[in-house]
Amino acid sequence: MELYDAQKMGATEEEKQYAMFLHLSQFAGLIIPGLGWVLPLVLWLVKRDTSAYIDKNGKVVMNWILSSLIYAIVGSILIVLLIGIPLLVALVICSTIFTILGAIKARDGVIWSYPLSIHFLK
Repeated sequence: MELYDAQKMGATEEEKQYAMFLHLSQFAGLIIPGLGWVLPLVLWLVKRDTSAYIDKNGKVVMNWILSSLIYAIVGSILIVLLIGIPLLVALVICSTIFTILGAIKARDGVIWSYPLSIHFLK
C-alpha cells in the first residue's frame, strides 16, 4: 500500500472532497448496474488534467475497478467448483470496505492504494 501526502501535492479542500466523491461514486453501481464503473471514469477524466491529487486518486479507483472485474470473472468461473461463491462474497466485502476507506483517506488528504489492487495505471 502506498501513501502519499496531499499537502506535498498542493491539494485544496475542494480537490479532497472531489476525490472522496470519486471513490464513493463506485457505489452508483448499486443503483444502476455498470454505473459504478462508468461514473468514476467520467469523474476522473473530467478533472485529471487540472489536479495531480485527483489524477492519482482516479488511478487508484480505476486500478481497483479493473482488478475487481478480473477477480469477479475468475470467481464466476470458479463457481463451477463451488470455490467461486466465497470468493465473490469476499470480493463484495472487500470492495465495500476498500471504497469507504479510500474515500475517508481521500477526504483526509491521503492517497491510499487499495490492497489487492493490480497497478495497471501508475
